[in-house]
Amino acid sequence: MVEAQNPVIVQSDKSVLLEVDSPSYAEARDMLARFAELEKSPEYIHTYRISPLSLWNAAAAGLNAEAILAGLERYAKYPIPANVRAEIVESIGRYGRVKLIQRDHQLLMTSTDALLLVELQRRKELKPYILRVVDPHTLCVQAGMRGHIKQALVTIGYPAEDLAGYTQGDALAVQLREQTAAGHSFVLRQYQSEAAAIYYAGGAERGGSGVIVLPCGAGKTMVGMAAMVMDASHTLILTPNAISVEQWIRELLDKTTLTADQVGEYTGQRKELRPVPIATYQTITYHKRGKDRGGSLRDEYPHFAIFESRNWGLIIYDEVHLLPAPVFSITAELQARRRLGLTATLVREDGRESEVFSLIGPKKYDVPWKVLERQGWIATAECVEVRILLDPALRMEYALADARHKYRIAATSPAKYSVLEQLLHKHEDDQVLIIGMYLEQLGRLQERYGFALITGETPARERSQLYNRFRAGELRRLIISKVGNFAIDLPDANVMIQLSGTFGSRQEEAQRLGRILRPKQDGQLAYFYTLVSRDTQDQEFSANRQLFLTEQGYQYQILYEDEVALYEPRRLANNLGKGDG
Repeated sequence: MVEAQNPVIVQSDKSVLLEVDSPSYAEARDMLARFAELEKSPEYIHTYRISPLSLWNAAAAGLNAEAILAGLERYAKYPIPANVRAEIVESIGRYGRVKLIQRDHQLLMTSTDALLLVELQRRKELKPYILRVVDPHTLCVQAGMRGHIKQALVTIGYPAEDLAGYTQGDALAVQLREQTAAGHSFVLRQYQSEAAAIYYAGGAERGGSGVIVLPCGAGKTMVGMAAMVMDASHTLILTPNAISVEQWIRELLDKTTLTADQVGEYTGQRKELRPVPIATYQTITYHKRGKDRGGSLRDEYPHFAIFESRNWGLIIYDEVHLLPAPVFSITAELQARRRLGLTATLVREDGRESEVFSLIGPKKYDVPWKVLERQGWIATAECVEVRILLDPALRMEYALADARHKYRIAATSPAKYSVLEQLLHKHEDDQVLIIGMYLEQLGRLQERYGFALITGETPARERSQLYNRFRAGELRRLIISKVGNFAIDLPDANVMIQLSGTFGSRQEEAQRLGRILRPKQDGQLAYFYTLVSRDTQDQEFSANRQLFLTEQGYQYQILYEDEVALYEPRRLANNLGKGDG
C-alpha cells in the first residue's frame, strides 16, 4: 500500500531511493538487498539500482516477480512506475526460459517458446555453437562449449538454466566429525547446513553450481566441507593465498575424516596432487615471462594442467570475487564439474559479476550480515570514519599533484598519526590490527611505534609465528599490509584501524571488517576505524568503499579529528558467540 511516510521511492529509470531516517528503513533495506544493487549511500538518501543481473540472481535464489513487487509496494511512498513493474516481470521471466539439458550424450538447448529459439539461432553470439535444429523447441549445440554458450545467453539477455548435469568424479569417502581432532564438539550451524543443501539440491541437475554469500567469519569453509561430504568425490579447492591454503588444510584435518595423505598443498613451495589439493590463484595463473601468448590456455599457463590431472567431482572457488580472468577462461571448459563459489560479496571491482553468474553459477544462498550479528554468529561492529585535515604544506602539494598522485598524498598524510595514537590509547587492552596499502607508510609506522609488521615480503614461517603470537596475546598490536585483507584467522582481534585502502574498493572494505567479526566470548564489540584526509580523494574513495557494508546495515559514525579526544567506544554488545562452526 502506498503511504506518504513510507521510505522507498521507485523511479522510472529503475533507480530506487531509500530514506534513511524512516522507522521502516532497516526492513526496506533488507527487502531491496535481495534484488537491487546499492550505488550511493550519503547521509539521508541511499540510491539502489534494479538491473537484469540483480533480478536474475534473485530469480535463481527462488524470488519471483510477485514477491519483489509486493515488497516494493509495501514500502513505496508513491506508485511504482509501470515501466519498472514491467521490467521486473520481464527480467525475472527471462531467467530459465532457455534450458540446457543432456540427451543421448548430446547437449541440447531447449525452450517452450519456439519463436525465441528462432530468434536465438540468428544471433551472432550463439551461431558458432549451434550444430543443428532438432525440432522447433530444441537445438543441438556443442557440448564442449557449454560455458561459452551460457556466457552468450547472458549477453543476449536470456540466462540459461543449466540442467545438463555433471560428470561423476572419482569417489572419496569423507564425513564431518562430531568431535574435532582437537577434541571439541562440532556441529554445523543451521545456516551453514541450509546453504550447502540448497547448493547441492540432493544431487539433482538444478544444484551443483552456484555461489554462497556469507559474511567473513561466518564459516564459509564449513559450507565448502559440507558440500564435499555431499559430493563424496575428489575435490579441487582454489584460494587467494598461501595463508588460506594453510587454513583450509587445518580445518579439513580438524573437522573431517580426511587424512593428511589425502589433502595436499599446491603452491609455489609444494605441488602435492592428492584427492583434495588446495591451490592458490597465483600459482594456477603463473606463466613464464616473455612467453608467446598466441598459444592455448594450457600452453600459456602450465599449471592449468591441474584441472585435468584428476577426475574432479567438485571445484571450490574460495573468495570467488577475486577470481582471476584466466581462471574464468578455463572454468568455461569445466561446466561438467560441480562448482561452488564462496564469498562475502558478489561485488567485483572489474565488473565481471556476469561471468561469475554464467560460469560459476548464480547466487544460491545469502544471509544479511546484520541477521547473523543479531543471532550472535558474528560480532557486533562499530564503524567509525575519522576525517582529518591535511597539513598546510601537504594541501599545496595535493593541489598541484596530478590525479595519479593525489590519493597517495592524502592517504599517507602524517596527520593521521596523532589520531591513531589517541585510538590506540582508548583501546590499550584490545587486540588491534593496523592496516594499509602503502608499504612506505607502514614502514614508518613500524619505526615510530616498534609494532611487528607483516607484508607480502614477510617469509611464511615468520608470518605464521607473528600470527600465533598475536593469537596468544603476546602481541596486542600488529601492522599488516593488503595481505591482511584475506584469510587470516585471528579470532581475538577486535579492533582494526585502516590508514589507507585500494582506492574505492567495496569488497576490500567488506573483507577488512570481516577480519574482526569473529564473535567475542565476553560479548565485546568489534571496532572498525577508517582514517581519511578531509576534502580529498581519500574521503571520496572512502564513501565508495562503504557502499557494500552500508547495504548490509552498517552505519558509519563520522568524527572529526578534534572530536576524537571526547569519543568513548561503546563496550558491550547484546550478543554472545554461539559455537565452533
